[in-house]
Amino acid sequence: MPTPANNSAGSSRAPRIVTAGIPLLLVALCGLLALEPELRLAVPLLVGVTAVMAVLLACTLYCGKRLRPSWPPAVVLAVALALRLMFLAAPAQLSDDIYRYLWDGSNLVRGVNPYAASPSAMTPPSELKEVHARVNHPQYATIYPPAAQLIFAGGTALGGGAFGLKAFLVLLDLLLCALLMVLLRQLGMPVWLSTLYAWNPLPVLEIAGSGHVDGAGMTLLMGSISLLLVKGERRWPTLCAGALLAAAGLVKLFPFALVPALFLLVTPSRRIHFAGGFLGAAAALVLPFMPQLINMLHTLQAYARHWEFAGFAFTVLRFLTGSGTAARLILSCSFLLFATAITLRLAAEIKGLEPAPRAARTLRACYAIALALLLCTPTLQPWYALFLAAFLPFGAGGAGLVLCWVVFLTYRVQIPYFVLGEWIESPQVTAALFLAPATAWGMSRLSRIGRKRPQRG
Repeated sequence: MPTPANNSAGSSRAPRIVTAGIPLLLVALCGLLALEPELRLAVPLLVGVTAVMAVLLACTLYCGKRLRPSWPPAVVLAVALALRLMFLAAPAQLSDDIYRYLWDGSNLVRGVNPYAASPSAMTPPSELKEVHARVNHPQYATIYPPAAQLIFAGGTALGGGAFGLKAFLVLLDLLLCALLMVLLRQLGMPVWLSTLYAWNPLPVLEIAGSGHVDGAGMTLLMGSISLLLVKGERRWPTLCAGALLAAAGLVKLFPFALVPALFLLVTPSRRIHFAGGFLGAAAALVLPFMPQLINMLHTLQAYARHWEFAGFAFTVLRFLTGSGTAARLILSCSFLLFATAITLRLAAEIKGLEPAPRAARTLRACYAIALALLLCTPTLQPWYALFLAAFLPFGAGGAGLVLCWVVFLTYRVQIPYFVLGEWIESPQVTAALFLAPATAWGMSRLSRIGRKRPQRG
């Protein structure tokens, strides 16, 4: 975790060539990708360009102690908007999930419960035939939770098809960038750290480019954390924080893994209000979709049992045990043990601390839990790393930065799939997804040990 640059007495301002050059280079690099008519055939370029962008962000982070970047919030948001606008109007090429979003959202707008039946069991109206034909895994009912369905409906109601829905998701993503800056100010940390997410190629390509909903869940999650840090005697911020956390988990389920850690941020006298907001919002979101919501659980069960992609730990364990079920069970238990250990350690560390240091350590713990989940999951799609990327401003290390880039290597499967219709995974890529961040973590640890070792003589 970098020391806030504005607290370093002897530090100097970054030269103008750095403060202007980094955002200009990032915009130019994204422009190079945006000019490609078919990203599925330009995966080597995609990997190379995003690697350079990741290096620029790493330089920003690790030089921040001495060269204090002076990007005000307006500049951070303006560059973030420019990066996203370049991909907003383009069709989603690297993923077809957005058509499932459009199908679900259109059904909800028409008053049809999206959990009622699978797309293959429904006859689409004429205006939805093209969307219906492009829905992936149409034999399954939707896997997306109720809060995600409301977001799909909101984006669909704007009109414009995929463009309208992507525009809505980009607005929520820009709100996330703003919330990160608010949180950094609340914690007394430099606002420029928000660039680790706002200017990161991962949300640019996965939200503005492919239209994934994961970022919307993180917007709600960061809103919840920000409300927990509101000072004063009023109880409504705590109540709303619980409600937003429930909504975040009902966009994508990952935030639920953070509930024990975030619960430690709530003062004992307010925990009943936090729990009330959480349970009340969860009930309000879930009950309108019952009893058909049970179909989502069936799809989720099939996903948990059978889906796999680019999971190195899962691949190794399946080879060693000879059973995919055993491998999944071992990984699930390993993640739960790790998350529990991190939470218990956090509880011991934050006793007696002021709210800001408590929150800073809690966010670093959330970063570690997110990193562990990505390394343990049997299915690692690139956009899953958005949950880790949102915590980079608070706990960024080499492993997280590297993992948020190396996931782009998995798009190698798009080349044979687009040309030949064959889904061919690479064992080397799968290994790199684990070994690259592990190596980065090991090097950072060795570097810290070297700096702490007393000098002889």
